[in-house]
Amino acid sequence: MDVAMLGWGFPPDVTGGLDTHVGELFEGLRAEGVTVRLVLPAEHAPDREGIVPVETGQGDILTRVNRMTDAFVDAAADADVVHTHDWFGYGPGSQAAAAHDVPWLTSFHSLSSDRNVDPPEREVETERRLARRADHSIAVSKLLAGRVRDQYGANPDVVYNGFSTPRQTGADVRARHGIAPDDPMLLFVGRHTHQKGIDHLLYALEHLPQEELTLVLGGTGHLTPRLERFAELLGVRDSLVLAGYVSEAELGDYYAAADLFVSPSLSEPFGITITEALMVGTRVVATESGVGEILPTDALIEVETDSRSIAAGVTRGLALSGDPQFEAREWPAVAEETLAVYEQLS
Repeated sequence: MDVAMLGWGFPPDVTGGLDTHVGELFEGLRAEGVTVRLVLPAEHAPDREGIVPVETGQGDILTRVNRMTDAFVDAAADADVVHTHDWFGYGPGSQAAAAHDVPWLTSFHSLSSDRNVDPPEREVETERRLARRADHSIAVSKLLAGRVRDQYGANPDVVYNGFSTPRQTGADVRARHGIAPDDPMLLFVGRHTHQKGIDHLLYALEHLPQEELTLVLGGTGHLTPRLERFAELLGVRDSLVLAGYVSEAELGDYYAAADLFVSPSLSEPFGITITEALMVGTRVVATESGVGEILPTDALIEVETDSRSIAAGVTRGLALSGDPQFEAREWPAVAEETLAVYEQLS
């Protein structure tokens, strides 16, 4: 089996769950004996056999992706399958499939409506064309597959993500941010965007004992200044730590330091951060997520996207003892199931 794949990032240089998935899938497929040529922007591409770096220069993401098209078409010359991910793979995928008359598989990790309150029409239209023109598709959960069917009429197979265990260095995150060893610490890590529901989490602090509790917000985004101002207006700024960008090297230390990881997303098609927290033994309070479909009902404390519901979930979580119990899904299973889809297409 010979596969041409298009990605954007590669561990440890990741911008989100899609990049983690692509990196793990690349490794898993190669372990299964599959020849993979993975085309990536040069700034995210490690010096590895099978990885094709492309200088994408300046410009918006679509402009930069288009600069990878020729390299992707070349990589697909001997491929049995071309595989792209999310909306940005539409142009290179369609050209590679047409140039070599090869089956085209696309994976949906999220939709534009999952990432944006007001989705850009360009992305929505590209997703619509992608769902209709690709020969087949995969979604990372039943939740997402249902949305793809409802919005675009495609019928994806479901291949869940694996569970990743972030490395720990032993760094004392609590001491770094002035949090006493016995005081409750809540953690959120992710992009500071509307869809992550962080404002609901800040509202929830009003219903919790602020004099004892600290919420650490990891990550950055266009909403960061607004969230800080919002916390000031709510009178909860003293309970908030804005930790900024948390590197992959430090991520495990942050999860391990927290009493609870809170995922208040308006939409979470899978939830790799949820699995990372669980894998270091940290309980999770979360709104509806794709990963919840493959976890025991008591592994997550599921809440509504509502401040009082989140606060009640946090209170319940802080009262529990012991590690959450669940069976981790291994990444090699993701490669095996994806390979089975390739074999049906080729």
